[in-house]
Amino acid sequence: MYSLGFDIGSSSVKVALLDVETGKAVNSAFYPKEEMAISSPNAEWAEQDPLEWWNNLKLALKDVLAASNIDKSAIKSIGISYQMHGLVTVDKDGNVLRPAIIWCDSRAIDYGNRAFDEIGDEHCLSHMLNSPGNFTASKLKWVKENESDTFAKVHKIMLPGDYIAYKLTGNIVTTKGGLSEGIFWDFKTQSVSKELLANYGFSEDLIPEIKETFEIQGLLSDATAKELELKAGIAISYRAGDQPNNALSLNVLNPGEVAATAGTSGVVYGVSDQLKYDPASRVNTFAHVNHTNIDNRLGVLLCINGTGILNSWLRKNVAAELDYVQMNDEADAVAPGSDGLLVFPFGNGAERVLKNENPGASMKNLNFNIHTRGHMLRAAQEGIAFSFKYGMEVMEQTGIETKVIRAGKANMFLSPIFRQTLADISGSTIELYETDGALGAARGAAYGAGLYQSLEEAFASLEKVEVIRPIADNIDALEVTYENWKSELNK
Repeated sequence: MYSLGFDIGSSSVKVALLDVETGKAVNSAFYPKEEMAISSPNAEWAEQDPLEWWNNLKLALKDVLAASNIDKSAIKSIGISYQMHGLVTVDKDGNVLRPAIIWCDSRAIDYGNRAFDEIGDEHCLSHMLNSPGNFTASKLKWVKENESDTFAKVHKIMLPGDYIAYKLTGNIVTTKGGLSEGIFWDFKTQSVSKELLANYGFSEDLIPEIKETFEIQGLLSDATAKELELKAGIAISYRAGDQPNNALSLNVLNPGEVAATAGTSGVVYGVSDQLKYDPASRVNTFAHVNHTNIDNRLGVLLCINGTGILNSWLRKNVAAELDYVQMNDEADAVAPGSDGLLVFPFGNGAERVLKNENPGASMKNLNFNIHTRGHMLRAAQEGIAFSFKYGMEVMEQTGIETKVIRAGKANMFLSPIFRQTLADISGSTIELYETDGALGAARGAAYGAGLYQSLEEAFASLEKVEVIRPIADNIDALEVTYENWKSELNK
C-alpha cells in the first residue's frame, strides 16, 4: 500500500509517495523548478493564485507517478501540508473570489491590533493564546472593510490546505488546528471564538465544517481522480499547517520536543502541554497535530520571515555566478563572527517576534577596507541564526527549552555554516533527518486512514542522518557578535 503527501508551499508544491510497509519514500518531485511568484500590488501585500498551487501539484504528481512504476490502485491515502495563515475566499459555487492573501502579507496588522485592544488582551491571550495579529481572521477583516463587494459574495473561507482538499473532494471542511492558526479558535470553550466573530462582524456560517486532523475528511472525487489519473475514493485523511506538519515529520509530538525549519521563512517549533502564551505575542501558540480536548498538545511557534529568502536574494543580486555550495565555500573562508559585520534578515514583511514591526533588512559595521563578499555571505547566515536565537530567548519565557533541535536535512540546514552557527549560538545539539513536509503528510495520512495503528508505528523507520554539536572554539566570537547584533536590533 502507498500514501501520497502534498506540501503546498509559497515557493513550490512538493509531492511524495510513501511505501507504507517499508516506511520509505518511493519518489518525490516539486514544481515549479524556480520559485513560485508572489504578487505584491502594494509594498506590504503578498498574494498568490490558489489555482497556481493546484496546477503545480498536478505537475509534481505526474512526475512522481511516472517515475514510481506502481499499481496506482494501491494508493490508499492522501495527506496535505500547507503554508499557514493564508486566506482563500470562495463563493457559493466554490469559485475563488480573489487571490489568496498569504502568510507574509502585512496589510491586516492594524485590524488585529485594534481587535486585541477591543476584545481585551487578557481574553485574547488566555482564550486564543495569541493576539489576532496579522493572521487569517484579521486578513478577512481587511477584505470586509476594503473589498465589501467581494466580502458580500463570500460563502466560505479556507486556509490553503482546505482549498486543496476541496479541489480533491468537492467538500469544504477545515480543522481545529487550522482555525487555531487563523486565530478563530477558543481553547477554553473548545469552539470557534464568538468574541472574535462578533468584534469582526463575521457570521459563523463562513466557517466550514470542522474535522479532526487525523481522520477521513473526504474521498477523492470521480472528476478529480480522472484529472489526476488516480483511482476515485482515496481517503484524504490528514491535513496540517506546514510548521505543525514539519514537527510531525520529525516525530516531534511530545512536550519538550523541538523542531526547526529554514526555508523561505525560518521556524523553531516546540511542543508544550501548558496553556501558556507570550504576553507580547511575539511567539504564537497553536493546536498541534495531536492536540485533543483532553490532552493539550500545543505548538509554540517562533517565525522569522526573512530566512532562506535572504540567502536566495544574495545569490540573485550579489553572487549570481555562484551556486549555494560555492557561496558556502566563499563564506567559510571567513572566521565565525564575520569580523564584526552584522546582517539583519528582516526584509520579508512584518516580523511577529519584533511585535509585528517591519524594520526591513539592513547591514551594520560594513568596512570597505576589511570586509569582502565572503564576509557578507557569512554574516547573512549568522544573522539568520542570531534571529533564531533572539526568538528562542522569548520561547524560553513560555517554558520551551531548546536543548535538542530536530530538522530535516534541507534548505538552510544543508548549509554547514548555518547549522553550526545555530548550534554554537544556541548551545543546542541539532539532529538532522532525511524527511520533509510532503513525506510527513504522507505518514500522517496513512495513520489517519488506519494504515498504521499508531504514530509510533508510522515513524518507526525515521532515520537520523547527522548530528551537529556546539564547538567551544566558535562560541566566544559568536557570543560577542550576537550581543552587538542584539544591541543594534534593540535600538
